[in-house]
Amino acid sequence: MAGSKDGHLRAFDIDTGDELWKAKLPTGGQATPMSYEVDGKQYVVIAAGGHGSLGTPQGDYFAAFALPD
Repeated sequence: MAGSKDGHLRAFDIDTGDELWKAKLPTGGQATPMSYEVDGKQYVVIAAGGHGSLGTPQGDYFAAFALPD
C-alpha cells in the first residue's frame, strides 16, 4: 500500500492487517504498486512521483524491492 502522505510503501498481513514491512520512498508513491517475478524471485515496483494536490514533494522515480536471497 502506498496511498499515504508520509512517503512509505507498506506490506500488510492479509489475515491480520498487521504491518509486515515498510520502506521510505524518495517522494510520495500515490500509485498502485506492481509485482513481478524473474527467475523465481518476486519483486515489487512503484512509481514515486509525489502529488501536488496532496502537498507531497514531486519527483520522477521508480523504486523496486525484493526479499534478500
